[in-house]
Amino acid sequence: MEKFTNFSAVVAPMDRPNVDTDAIIPKQYLKSIKRSGFGPNLFDDWRYLDPGAPGIDNSQRRVDPDFVLNQAPYDQAQILLARENFGCGSSREHAVWALADFGFKVVIAPSFADIFFNNSFKSGLLPIVLDSAEVDQLFSEVYADPGYQLGIDLEQQLVITAAGNQLGFEIDEFRKYCLLHGLDDIGLTLQHAEDIRAFEQQYYQQSPWLK
Repeated sequence: MEKFTNFSAVVAPMDRPNVDTDAIIPKQYLKSIKRSGFGPNLFDDWRYLDPGAPGIDNSQRRVDPDFVLNQAPYDQAQILLARENFGCGSSREHAVWALADFGFKVVIAPSFADIFFNNSFKSGLLPIVLDSAEVDQLFSEVYADPGYQLGIDLEQQLVITAAGNQLGFEIDEFRKYCLLHGLDDIGLTLQHAEDIRAFEQQYYQQSPWLK
């Protein structure tokens, strides 16, 4: 997992509540357990006018020109601005993988579904909870200025607007540490690799028949 660094990026508005994981990545794409390759099928049913399936050449499918991620500059956005209860529905990690594979590093919303929220941190995606009034204001600013950018300072726990206003957000210290150091569950375990090897060596010396 890559280390999370402070950055500024274009914000894409997803102005609808209760966006569920089946909308984020439809069920037919869940066969793969790789974390990559899901970006072209992010929001598949909203993004394309033709039905999608694994293995289809998405470059040959008709896109919906009215869908936000099919419009410049939002097709290059790294921050998604959403409404309440984002990521509800089934508990598929693929939803987070699809967002990250598209290029999103941050999702900002008034609230998230619990499982999606927890899965996000494990794949390096930062879910930021802001007050509904703050999210409303950000939507207004995004709509008034296509190409609107926000700055994200994870170390200081700040969202920085184009006007320089600073919006603070809460994050668990352990999750913050993991994002800043690029540590997922495997990375955390490998920090103790020497201790694990030492334990195995001692264990097999005591019980050699287990080798």
